[in-house]
Amino acid sequence: QVQLVESGGGLVQPGGSLRLSCAASGSRFSFRISTMGWYRQAPGKQRELVASIISDVVANYTDSVKGRFTISRDNAKNTVYLQMNSLKPEDTAVYYCNFFPNPTSWGQGTQVTVSS
Repeated sequence: QVQLVESGGGLVQPGGSLRLSCAASGSRFSFRISTMGWYRQAPGKQRELVASIISDVVANYTDSVKGRFTISRDNAKNTVYLQMNSLKPEDTAVYYCNFFPNPTSWGQGTQVTVSS
């Protein structure tokens, strides 16, 4: 079973930045060949995919975060990151990492609140 632990969220003013981290662990699991994604769920809304990364150089983003968010990974540490710049109030959500396109059990997520 794979465990996913997200961290790095917090309260930030509009225009600010945050860097999220997600550490993956577990047996029978090869992080290096796994496509990983960052998802978010805002209050009253469905969970959505924000960004995904297949290898160190192949990444995809939802339109609303293009140019502001950057997903990256460190295979040696089994960790995926999400650098979030120019944050907007509409980015407020609980952020989760998981496999893409077939997520496994969800971690606790990390709360990101963008507010002045």
